[in-house]
Amino acid sequence: MPENYLYGEDFSRKGARSQSAAAFPGGFLCAFAPLRGKYFIPLLLVLVCVPAVYAQDPQPQPTPLTAPPPFKMIVKEERTQIEQTTDSQKRLKLTIEFAVAHLNRAEQHTASTDYEAASVEVGMYHALIESALDFLSTFKRDSNKTRDLYKRLELALRADGPRLTAMRRITPLEFAVWIKQVEDFARDGRTEALNSFYGHTVVREPQKSEKNDKPKETPTPTPKSNNQP
Repeated sequence: MPENYLYGEDFSRKGARSQSAAAFPGGFLCAFAPLRGKYFIPLLLVLVCVPAVYAQDPQPQPTPLTAPPPFKMIVKEERTQIEQTTDSQKRLKLTIEFAVAHLNRAEQHTASTDYEAASVEVGMYHALIESALDFLSTFKRDSNKTRDLYKRLELALRADGPRLTAMRRITPLEFAVWIKQVEDFARDGRTEALNSFYGHTVVREPQKSEKNDKPKETPTPTPKSNNQP
């Protein structure tokens, strides 16, 4: 009877061992013994090596986020003083002085690792130099006065270029990209000033014609005959 079997089952440790031996006869275990010895060591090596390989993989470095570009603006007080100056030389000189002052403050903020404040000052510098170039573009290129103005701006931009480069090299990448943009703008502005200053004084070589001119052949004189009078 099933009930008699359940109540008569031995749940002791000795009984469990005897039941396991009855369920898995010795011949069945002996059949898997060679396989167990053959695959145990390779499997153990795989389990040990796989975590080590994953631990050696370098973690990808996060890409830095680019800071917002500096806003190009001229403060109200500076714009008022510039527009009220009627003399062109004084106006350009005042604009350059304001731009250099913002560049000085940008260097100070960069030295104190306040890169956001430095970016604001660089944007104001950019706006003032752009205003100076727009102002000079309204003059005639063929005049000594215009050449003097462009020369003054070119000298200022020549001095500002290395300062922008040095400041960019110690600035984090998310802010340095915008300093590089202003640096390129200042370089292009200096090139424009040089072209305006020297463009009309450069003597250009005449273009050579593609066809080589052949020398004219001189006719050889023919001897006169004796029958001619």
